[in-house]
Amino acid sequence: MNLKNVNIGIVGATGAVGVEALKLLAEINHPANNIHLFASERSKGKKVKYQNTELSVKTTSDDNFNKIDVALISVSSEISKELAPKIVKNGGVVIDDGSAYRMEKNVPLVVPEINEVDLNAHEGIVSIPNCTTTPLVMIIDALNSITKVSKVIVSTYQAVSGTGKEAVNELMNQQSGDKNTDVYDFPIANNVFPHVDDFLEDGFTKEEHKMINETKKILHDKDIEVIPTCVRVPVRIGHSESLSISVENDISVQQIINCLNNYSGIKVLIGTEEIPYPMPLFVEGEKEVFVGRIRKSINNTKEINLWLSCDNLIKGAAYNALQILESMIKKDLIKL
Repeated sequence: MNLKNVNIGIVGATGAVGVEALKLLAEINHPANNIHLFASERSKGKKVKYQNTELSVKTTSDDNFNKIDVALISVSSEISKELAPKIVKNGGVVIDDGSAYRMEKNVPLVVPEINEVDLNAHEGIVSIPNCTTTPLVMIIDALNSITKVSKVIVSTYQAVSGTGKEAVNELMNQQSGDKNTDVYDFPIANNVFPHVDDFLEDGFTKEEHKMINETKKILHDKDIEVIPTCVRVPVRIGHSESLSISVENDISVQQIINCLNNYSGIKVLIGTEEIPYPMPLFVEGEKEVFVGRIRKSINNTKEINLWLSCDNLIKGAAYNALQILESMIKKDLIKL
């Protein structure tokens, strides 16, 4: 099957992830007449530029909604729960960016570089991991090829675009002197919150639990220990993470660098004067996970420390969805 023949619906087309998904489809010259944009009632009729033409935003009540072969969904869990079963009932496949289906047993949670084979068991819905989980599991999977990873302590530095376009606007307004806090409880400009999503009774947040549970599911490793602290930072686009990784064997830094460099989707930055380490400013728009500051703990040779950055809207969301779609076509899992 040729991807160009697939009718693709982007649900949440005017949101941050939807915008990036459309850009990625333009990169591969997907035919405009095989793309359908859907959003809320307030966006109905909006014209969106696509290559040399314009696409009109529709609502999910439009007849075209029933003609979708594959839906890339990036909306709230409540809306996803409402729409995804309708698409599947009509014979379509859903690739969902939200948390609605991630931990359901019959829904594959996929990063194609790691567990593409899990797509074989799909029942119409495939889920994408949280944007902080994806780069984390890619690092772990790469290292697992040369030594067993048993524990990861991870601190995240998450851009406001992970919350949505309104949060980006709030940051930019506050940087211009606006005092309003409509999206977050506190000002985000010149500030950080050690708090992403709601707190739970154990002191961890929902976001941190996502990283713990999703890592175990994607890697099929119920024993791996993940200890996250998720932090929101005043950055527009690009999530970063600081990782401290416990491994089974004493491996050299050069072995680690070689291992990561040979892994699809990861790029190691060996310090240069121009870009000495990964930074959100330099990963925006890129598809890879960038890794740097690779070192071993001073008093523990079986503990690896590193830093990573990636575009949370690209590899953390839209590009991962497109990779899943391409994998499903390759495996003949989509029927037109």
